[in-house]
Amino acid sequence: METKKSIRDLEPRALWNHFADLNDVPRGSKKEARVTDFIRKFGEKLGLPTQVDRAGNVIITKPGTRGKENHPVVVLQGHLDMVHQKNAGTEFDFDREGIKSYIDGEWVKADGTTLGADNGIGVAAIMALLESRDIPHPPLEGLFTVDEETGMTGAKELEEGILKGKILLNLDSEEDDELTIGCAGGLDTFSEGHYREEEAPVLHSAFKLKVSGLKGGHSGIEIHLGRANANKILLRLLHKTHEAFGLRLASFTGGNLRNAIPREAEALVQVPNALEKIYLEDFQQRVSAILNEFASLEPDMKLEIYPSDTPFYVMAAQDQEKALNSLYALPNGVYRMSPTIPGLVETSNNLAKVDIQKGLFSTQSLQRSSVESGKEDIAYAVRAALELAGAEVKQSGGYPGWPPDADSKILELMVGVYSDMFGQAPKVAACHAGLECGIIGTHYSGMDMISFGPTIRHPHSPDEKVHIASVEKFWGYLTTILNRI
Repeated sequence: METKKSIRDLEPRALWNHFADLNDVPRGSKKEARVTDFIRKFGEKLGLPTQVDRAGNVIITKPGTRGKENHPVVVLQGHLDMVHQKNAGTEFDFDREGIKSYIDGEWVKADGTTLGADNGIGVAAIMALLESRDIPHPPLEGLFTVDEETGMTGAKELEEGILKGKILLNLDSEEDDELTIGCAGGLDTFSEGHYREEEAPVLHSAFKLKVSGLKGGHSGIEIHLGRANANKILLRLLHKTHEAFGLRLASFTGGNLRNAIPREAEALVQVPNALEKIYLEDFQQRVSAILNEFASLEPDMKLEIYPSDTPFYVMAAQDQEKALNSLYALPNGVYRMSPTIPGLVETSNNLAKVDIQKGLFSTQSLQRSSVESGKEDIAYAVRAALELAGAEVKQSGGYPGWPPDADSKILELMVGVYSDMFGQAPKVAACHAGLECGIIGTHYSGMDMISFGPTIRHPHSPDEKVHIASVEKFWGYLTTILNRI
């Protein structure tokens, strides 16, 4: 069998070539100007009606093929932006470079960065359908939204009346045997506060503490796996060490993106020379306990300590105790499982980012819940913990969940087609991640919606990969569905 050397050689070629073209365009969240222009030009080159709304979303419409001109209009929806994450030591400029993808056995991966299969495969599928000449389909509206990953502002600001379709196929799910009919809502929490600085004490040794090698991942889809949060692990290495060893904190930085489980964090500390030996012994005991605890979940975790240059300033002792206690108390991970849907995370929080340095304390976290009262509860819990440290807390960017509709007509059709094609029924489920369907539904009441896609693993991390065979399966399923509508 011939070995494929480029993703452009994979089947379906139209989809993979559009994915490769898309990955040549930098498309970070809130930096979508180039990819918006790319999609706009794509639609115009095809001679299809193309418009960009006030939010930057692109809408491209295409008539139905012969015999399907008067069938129901179907909205095909995907988001243009991608999460930017890279491995430590990987030199890569997301603002200037295209993603470097490659084939690894049954998977397509990226070289040291996120791949952008979330949601680039879905976007590429829509492009291939808009360009196609021989695939039967009803009238189509390709809806390419912006800023899904950092606030869903594209969906929130989508102009009402701009779409005609009553059926929406969201191509942003990540299991090829699953149909998603509901999702969690979310809320962003930001905190900021000032703390007093003191001159670094003399007769103290300085150390850099570093947490690295964690799997990270999507804070909605993979939050139930119990993976370590680098910020929380670092807090375990710091907590109560002031009382025991006189440790002084100079800085703490960890995490990057709101919807990615933090993979790395580091702190700069000082300890009295006289207590250095027992402090290092205690540190290694904590390290051993944590590594043993996460041995099966985080086999590549590294917890390191090494000498560092002496800082100029450290956090005032009282402020340090408040900050570390507050962050330690802040809930993280799964908060509540659904009592009605087995295996579904109902409510969670991701302590996504911590930054303590130069007199400023700040955090960012993302709360999710499929129940509005649950989202409110976790948001209050996070707020309360941060306010105990004296921080000013702001909560914004809230978006609604997507309530499941078990009586959906498009669901009935898609379950039947899947069973016919693959000899078994698909899984039908709600997910804990945020999808744009709930928000779009507030603009277009009564729209029948469903989400599906190929198999993608480890989105929002440099380990992201997409299963090659599942992309071909997804494409065949999608085109068959459109022929049946």
